[in-house]
Amino acid sequence: MSLEKGALDELRIDRSAAAKNHSLAGLGLVALVLLLVAIVSGWWFTRPKAMEVRTLMVRENPTAGQKTLLNSSGYVTARREATVSSKVTGKVIEVLIEEGMKVLAGQVLARLDDSNVKANLQLAEAQLDASRSALAETRVRLEEAQRELKRMIELVKDRISSQAELDRAEGEFYSLKARLDRQQVETTVGEKQVSLWQQQMDDTVIRAPFSGIVTSKNAQPGEMISPVSAGGGFTRTGICTIVDMDSLEIEIDVNESYINRVEAGQPVEATLDSYPDWKIPSKVIAIIPTADRQKATVKVRVAFEKLDPRILPHMGVKVAFQGGKEFQTGQKGFMLPKAAVRRKEGRDQVLVLQNGRAERRAITLGSARNDEVVVLAGLAAGEKVIVDGPENLAEGDRVEEAKR
Repeated sequence: MSLEKGALDELRIDRSAAAKNHSLAGLGLVALVLLLVAIVSGWWFTRPKAMEVRTLMVRENPTAGQKTLLNSSGYVTARREATVSSKVTGKVIEVLIEEGMKVLAGQVLARLDDSNVKANLQLAEAQLDASRSALAETRVRLEEAQRELKRMIELVKDRISSQAELDRAEGEFYSLKARLDRQQVETTVGEKQVSLWQQQMDDTVIRAPFSGIVTSKNAQPGEMISPVSAGGGFTRTGICTIVDMDSLEIEIDVNESYINRVEAGQPVEATLDSYPDWKIPSKVIAIIPTADRQKATVKVRVAFEKLDPRILPHMGVKVAFQGGKEFQTGQKGFMLPKAAVRRKEGRDQVLVLQNGRAERRAITLGSARNDEVVVLAGLAAGEKVIVDGPENLAEGDRVEEAKR
């Protein structure tokens, strides 16, 4: 029995060794994790901190461009602007436009009451038809009288008929001929009368004289409209006002003492009062060759180089008359403080802030003024250039903008 118990003990698995090995592996893993945490923490606390620097946004040279010879102000005007009216007095029965609507040349804008004109047109057409019928009848009778006259002439030659009958036949023929001529004239008059009433019918339809935008609607259905102003103030003189937006320009009154600074074709920089930051390239197209005696001014017309939907009639605008190339004031580029420029390996360079690090950038310098210099190439508008930082700052170093 003791032998069997010993044999069974030998067959039993010893789990103490496996548990010991498993415990040692777990301790090793924990030690490895702690070592990695210690290394990362050491790097984090000992890593070099971002250097504080002062930056400056790249800006364009404000003195670049052409010199301003004269400043003035005026208004946006349209060369083609019309208050559309009718040629006849009548009652408005339909208005087909609204403010801000774009219309084409010949488009119907409104219609007037045409009932009376239509009745007169129908009467004139009926009279014309009657004249034409009478004219056709007279032609037939004239042909008959002509044949009768020929027979009478032959009969008188043969002494069959008397001279009195011949005279009566001649009288009838010439009478019908005169009647035919009169009726032809009456028919022509009738045709002209029909054309006149047809024209008056057409005048009851008011059309756009040119393409443009409707800026005001001046009449409503039921109102009377007339080409001339009528007493009482109840009669309109226009249906609407149309402006050709392609004809917009600037009209300026320049003091006659400074008109010698303005010439045709001269470049102009226009600024609308509504958009003070928008510089619009323009040019002088005409100087009106007369002066206003009371205001001592000369009118100058200025055209926009390119029209824009934001430009509207009667807007206030300020203009700067500029000189030509001989009045060029500065180089086009970006202005930087001289202290931001570093010279290395024979090249002018600057450090630019890019993604939290300093990036070295080679540049081309232009003219200098006081403590600033013009950068002609190497930078783009909106970039931030490091103008002040540690002496040991180098490319690739971590940097951050100093808090102001």
